[in-house]
Amino acid sequence: MPGGSFPEAEERFGKLLALIETLRDPVSGCPWDIRQTKADVGRYLLEETCEVLDAVDRNSPAAMREELGDLLFMILFLARIAEEEKLFGIGDILDEITAKMIRRHPHVFGDAQVEDAAEVKRNWDRIKRDVEKRGEGDASILARVPRAMPALPRAQKLAAEAAKVGFDWDSAQSVIDKVREELEEFREALSGSDPDRVRDEIGDLLFSIVNLSRHVKVNAEQALRASNRKFEDRFLYIEKKLRERGKDPASASLEEMDALWEEAKKKEGVKARR
Repeated sequence: MPGGSFPEAEERFGKLLALIETLRDPVSGCPWDIRQTKADVGRYLLEETCEVLDAVDRNSPAAMREELGDLLFMILFLARIAEEEKLFGIGDILDEITAKMIRRHPHVFGDAQVEDAAEVKRNWDRIKRDVEKRGEGDASILARVPRAMPALPRAQKLAAEAAKVGFDWDSAQSVIDKVREELEEFREALSGSDPDRVRDEIGDLLFSIVNLSRHVKVNAEQALRASNRKFEDRFLYIEKKLRERGKDPASASLEEMDALWEEAKKKEGVKARR
């Protein structure tokens, strides 16, 4: 295995922990690293997670290796700050996640029997709810959904949590009807002069589309990332072809760019059939 297997990584893991400790040393460490706070690292964590997802989407092993390293560094950096503040240590994190994964996989580490992956997921949710008492004492089951999640996946997660207790549409067609209803309400708002209502109605429309994604078992975040990538690829094609003609998008007509867009779509179809 390139770079060594999991068991062989222990020494390298220790070196990384020591490196972070050196960077945070108040006397001889790095001035920039020393002044980073938990909130600072939290923002970097989100950025690095997005970069990992981008590398996964591009199916680039080199980028995945690099971005996973950046993400791991930020996780351990945050753990180091917590240790300095005497909140907990990296050992506590490792012990807790190991115990949690053993507890949530009784079919692997215990005597439980499961039929399929769906039953594994049901057991996972039951253990979180009944054994670990996750969310116990909170006013709402929605408290399980982190507020810091990006809006699109959080919308899907909020709706999924509510659906677990029966608050849900009975079919995808019902959600399609809701999307049409929200689209009509948006059209009405657009004909008025209240920008706040326009924003609210667009939000409602987006939320309904996320629910439609959930009903047809599509991850809304992944679907939108795929569409973003498709748009980017097609626009890059437009730019490339315009450069070959001595132009750029600013100097080209909409009709010319539309024609190149359709050309890019056709080329995608040819690739898909190969």
